[in-house]
Amino acid sequence: MNNSNNAQLLKGSLSVMILRLLEDRDRMYGYEITQKVKELTAGEMTITEGALYPALHKLEADGLLTTETQVVEGRARKYYSLTKTGHTEAASRVADLSAFLNNLNLVLNLKPSV
Repeated sequence: MNNSNNAQLLKGSLSVMILRLLEDRDRMYGYEITQKVKELTAGEMTITEGALYPALHKLEADGLLTTETQVVEGRARKYYSLTKTGHTEAASRVADLSAFLNNLNLVLNLKPSV
């Protein structure tokens, strides 16, 4: 997939991906999120810091994430976790995106008319 097209598609679903990862993993730090997406997609999707951190900050400002700073190997590392509202919102947004993708697949897999 073309990287610029990939980036545009990714931007629209990034917050849902973050919420879903945190729903699954309880808490993660930024770099860990980027690496998990890369691992899950066998390198097909990469999230840049320039896209990730604004999305994390928006989710935090919306009350969906909470943060905790912990010193690891002498460096401060900020961990993100879902709030109670974040858990509810994660389930809702994942369901919405999944339904959208199912409908999109119906259109993309349209058989030629006879």
